[in-house]
Amino acid sequence: MSLCVADDSTFWPWLSWPKFEAMADKRSRVVVAPIAGLADWGLGHPLDAEETVLLNVLKGASELSQPDRKPLVLPPLRFVFGADPSCAFAVEPQVAHALISEVTASVAAAGFSKLVLLNASPWNEELCSAVARDLRVSRGLHLFMVHLSALDLDFHPQRSRSRRRLQTLLSSLYGSAPEEAPAGLPEAPAPWGTEPVHPLPGPAATLGEARAEGPAILASASGRLSKLLSDIRDRPPLVAQFTTP
Repeated sequence: MSLCVADDSTFWPWLSWPKFEAMADKRSRVVVAPIAGLADWGLGHPLDAEETVLLNVLKGASELSQPDRKPLVLPPLRFVFGADPSCAFAVEPQVAHALISEVTASVAAAGFSKLVLLNASPWNEELCSAVARDLRVSRGLHLFMVHLSALDLDFHPQRSRSRRRLQTLLSSLYGSAPEEAPAGLPEAPAPWGTEPVHPLPGPAATLGEARAEGPAILASASGRLSKLLSDIRDRPPLVAQFTTP
């Protein structure tokens, strides 16, 4: 059983150290760090919905890449910041920052310099910005950020215009219709601004409809991500490396 959804040819843990040593394109090769929280987003699907969507989109994007332009994909970082009571196994911002920093230190130690923080969690977007800024200075890494929300798959409970698309895609990926919210569900507290999570109004797509629509939703997001990763690979490396002692 696989640890996660991945393109076999791009998943970092499945490559041997001799293969890493033999890579001649480390300066241009793109390394992707998937970041996904665990939360109930009111979509009627399991808590790993962020990871399920993110890794399937990333796998599709990797498979679209030419063999000599494929990224390297790290195992997903699952224990990240969570600002809402609907989040599970969340950690404090400084802990999430330290976790991402430690993982990226290993990437830098292996000789790679281009790193993409591929984030599914709305609550971690600002954190990723802070980490990217700090790592550019402390590690000399060429950092990029891609949020799932930029691919029209936004989990945010208020700003999102794509929650129904997400619900339909999840039904397709899980192969099951969303569970209905229990009657009389109390309103969730909102410690992070005014953004309580509510179930979607109206009926969900049927499982048949989701199976028909889901592949197109996934293909659209994967195609956009593949193009972004290709553009990042073509970016010239940083001219100078600024690191702290």
